[in-house]
Amino acid sequence: MISSIPNLLTLSRILVIPALIGTFWLDEPLSNWLALGLFTAAGITDFFDGYVARAMGVQSKLGQFLDPVADKLLVASALFMLAAMQRIDNITIIAAVIILCREMLVSGLREVLAEIKVGLPVSRLAKWKTTVQIVAIGFLLAGDAPHWLPAVEIGSVGLWIAAVLTLYTGYDYLRAGLRHLTGPGQP
Repeated sequence: MISSIPNLLTLSRILVIPALIGTFWLDEPLSNWLALGLFTAAGITDFFDGYVARAMGVQSKLGQFLDPVADKLLVASALFMLAAMQRIDNITIIAAVIILCREMLVSGLREVLAEIKVGLPVSRLAKWKTTVQIVAIGFLLAGDAPHWLPAVEIGSVGLWIAAVLTLYTGYDYLRAGLRHLTGPGQP
């Protein structure tokens, strides 16, 4: 039972997505605060699932698979809903598209590299990118709820910073992966 705690934390990130999406149809400011609360709780589980697994020595292949999938599903769902409800506007949509495209690229690259038994570990800068991205999405979810704070503007700037970091880390991963795919002995 103890060994499944990290996986349950990860699964909770996936299970919160329908509730997060549902908050977008509630009246503001309640919807903003609920979305922010759910997203924050999910972000906390992202930290604790890996921490608990390492601390208890119960890392698993299932957890290694579920963790990045849960992250991508949560972030993509939040970005899609923010765009659909026009909380991400005009040019900032490009930052969201950059983030989503990079996630698909890196996931595909990891899948191909796994077939040839090559891992693509997460870089320190990629962890910072994820942190900036999550904080930015949190501000965007808060929206206009805190009237005294320009949350949407802060979130938009944060999303652009995350997009720039996304381009850099995506290029790094692609370069490293292509070395394994096009190196000696590869067609």
